[in-house]
Amino acid sequence: MFDRACIIVLDGVGIGELPDAADFGDAGAHTLGNIHKLHKLNLPNLYAMGLGNIQNSGLPSVAAPTAAYGRMAQLTRAKDTTSGHWEMMGFVMDPPFKTFEKFPDEMLREWLGASGLKCRQWLGNYPASGTAIIEKLGAQHMQTGAPIVYTSADSVFQIAVHEDIIPLPDLYKLCEIARELLVGDLFVGRVIARPFVGQPGAFSRTKNRKDYAIPPVGETLLDILEGRGLSTLGIGKIEDIFCNRGVSKTNHTTNNADSIRATIDALENNNTDVLIFTNLIDFDMHYGHRNDPKGFAAALESFDARLPEIVSALGLGDLLIITADHGCDPTTPSTDHSREYVPLLMYGFSSNKPKDLGTLTTFADIAATIYDGLGLGEWPLPTGKTILS
Repeated sequence: MFDRACIIVLDGVGIGELPDAADFGDAGAHTLGNIHKLHKLNLPNLYAMGLGNIQNSGLPSVAAPTAAYGRMAQLTRAKDTTSGHWEMMGFVMDPPFKTFEKFPDEMLREWLGASGLKCRQWLGNYPASGTAIIEKLGAQHMQTGAPIVYTSADSVFQIAVHEDIIPLPDLYKLCEIARELLVGDLFVGRVIARPFVGQPGAFSRTKNRKDYAIPPVGETLLDILEGRGLSTLGIGKIEDIFCNRGVSKTNHTTNNADSIRATIDALENNNTDVLIFTNLIDFDMHYGHRNDPKGFAAALESFDARLPEIVSALGLGDLLIITADHGCDPTTPSTDHSREYVPLLMYGFSSNKPKDLGTLTTFADIAATIYDGLGLGEWPLPTGKTILS
């Protein structure tokens, strides 16, 4: 048994296509392996734990890994951030969120009509890279005041506006209205505010992004821990993904460096939370979606360089879990998430033995394992099983 668990989600760091990847347009996706082919990833600390020993990793293996290692398949038929994190906490979406190539004009007219804006037109309304679509449509948006709408293979409705054209309060109102409309047959996982600044040819997105998710539509480990009076800490965008439900404390960091620093601080100085849940967003947001394998490689190596500090901050009764929520292969033509296995490394606490965990059939095994390891009894949800035994 252990006293505390720390999950670090390397957002978008997949480890090879799932059997149904072709159904999602992701045949051949392998985020880690394809990046390594191009840039020979230097990840000595992750390799020491066993990252390269995972089945079909495409990475260098070691003779004696220091962690339990394996890979997980996502049971939810999706590849979005929200359902990935929810499944880690024990809830499988069935059916999954809706995805769209184009949102209905009727819905968009109702959306703008309720906004109070003078403009009744929109731009875009197709799958796109966020940076690419503002470069393409940003000037027209500035001339007309029409908000830019776009989506992706992920279940998202994204709204991009220039902060000088549509002020942030109005953008956030647009998101709130969209969130209310996108239910039922239009049920999407997240509405995202994507403000930007600058002039044509030199636009840049600001840090005023805001996500409008929904609470999990089923019970999760976070709910169960809260119901038992146990405290949890969410670092990064965890609070957004779960709409604060079951997350006792939050530290809304916005980049990898700050999130790693916050995780180390919590491990060293926080003895009240039984679960520290961290999302490292940069891999996905800055490099995967922008098809930048070189930047992705550098971000992975930066995390690896900080891993000894994280390990040093662990207590004797702590379990460290390093995993991901989906893939986001920057070497493929697509700028979307990719349907992949995700790595699983489990390190720490005295009774944990380095071993090959093989392939787990659901992310929910993480939740069941934490529940078991905290000594709370038999896992009460229908999906997931402990792997401690």
